[in-house]
Amino acid sequence: MNFSDNFFKKIEKKTSVNKDTILKLAEKLQKNDLKNENTLREVIRELSNVTGKEVSEEKENKIIKAVINDEVPKNIDKMI
Repeated sequence: MNFSDNFFKKIEKKTSVNKDTILKLAEKLQKNDLKNENTLREVIRELSNVTGKEVSEEKENKIIKAVINDEVPKNIDKMI
């Protein structure tokens, strides 16, 4: 996927997470199995830390279930 700087600016404006942090997390996801629950939990917690937003265990479980079951929207730009 090739994202423009405009895309990263939108993300940073909404989350205060910079482009470098996003790219490091994306690289981590690419190198690991997205269907692995432990990897997903680690990434969710890392995102929670960098954004300063708490994710409850219930919400974390819902996110993991959605990713594992391929229920995540394919068009990320519409989510922003």
